[in-house]
Amino acid sequence: MRTSLMLRVRRRDDGHITAFVTVFALAIVSFAGLVLDGGLALAAKTRALGEAQEAARAGAQSIDLAAYRRNGTVRLLPKQAQSRARQYLDATEDSGQVSVAGNTVAVSVTARQDTQLLGLLGLHTLTVTSTGRAHPVHGIEAPEQ
Repeated sequence: MRTSLMLRVRRRDDGHITAFVTVFALAIVSFAGLVLDGGLALAAKTRALGEAQEAARAGAQSIDLAAYRRNGTVRLLPKQAQSRARQYLDATEDSGQVSVAGNTVAVSVTARQDTQLLGLLGLHTLTVTSTGRAHPVHGIEAPEQ
């Protein structure tokens, strides 16, 4: 009698633990994926920001030397500035846009980071974007405000 009661109780619970373990394991993988791949995305964002700022600084070095020597005017040569920034950007593995407006070089970098764990859930790539700006200055005596 006791054995048949145990079999009936056991039959009613068949599969309940399996569903719980499956949902719990999926939640653990999702959380671990957010932590790991979120950290990788943050590192990619930092890398993209550094690349954008350095490309903008490279472009901002293209000043009109004739005007500077003549009367101390610091101004960019737009085509050369864009070319230098693009040259720096092409040396990286990321894509981006370069624009020159007045004396400012602006570079926007788009970086892609492959996921490690979130790929198991269907998210294979994270995309981040950063922008850097630079302009030439004549002598630096204090930080810009």
